[in-house]
Amino acid sequence: MEDTSMASHLRAHALIGQRALYLTTAAIPLTGWAVHAAALRRRLAAARRDQLTGLHARPGYVQHATRRLNRCGDKTMLVFLDAVGFKAINDTLGHDAGNALIIAIASRLEQWVGDDGIAARLHGDEFAAALTCPVSDRARRMEQLHHVLHQPVDVDGQAVDVAVSIGMSSPSDLHSRDYTYVLRGAEGAMYEHKREGTGLYRIGTDKHANEPTVNGRRLGRTGTTAHPLASEDPR
Repeated sequence: MEDTSMASHLRAHALIGQRALYLTTAAIPLTGWAVHAAALRRRLAAARRDQLTGLHARPGYVQHATRRLNRCGDKTMLVFLDAVGFKAINDTLGHDAGNALIIAIASRLEQWVGDDGIAARLHGDEFAAALTCPVSDRARRMEQLHHVLHQPVDVDGQAVDVAVSIGMSSPSDLHSRDYTYVLRGAEGAMYEHKREGTGLYRIGTDKHANEPTVNGRRLGRTGTTAHPLASEDPR
């Protein structure tokens, strides 16, 4: 009887050991996949950030702006920015100075947006923001943005002046929540501000959103074209 009990006890321990070994060996690949998945998520997150400035890149901006337009409607502002004279700064002061200018604009834009939305670097010296702002407070916020962006940037002890063209649009002005249409309004307003060089910024209208393009590129009054940022697929 004692031998039978001892044999049963040993068999039970053997089964427990086998199960423990199975769980341990099964956990090894699962752990490996968890590490791989975490690394993949980090790479995807990094891909959605601009490497120089740390701002969101275009895909993240498109998705966020689309959701915000659908959710907040008339309270949503899309802002489009372009640094004026950036190439001249690169050519005369060097790429380090150009990078310092880009980083300064990005930092100021991000601070201005705060917790109200998202700031992004779309391409080269072009930036965008999407935020929620009451219509009654819009003019004050835009004047504030113009002021903070146009402060000189210190580059190796030299004060470099900053000039930025700014366009802003909203469903309250365009009567549409369509991302492409509203961004085209902001983009067109920014190019008008850049061409005319007067005022603090421009407000996008249907005229700006409907300006003609050539091969998908916006055609300005001077005959120059701009990158079709509004044509990005929000998916």
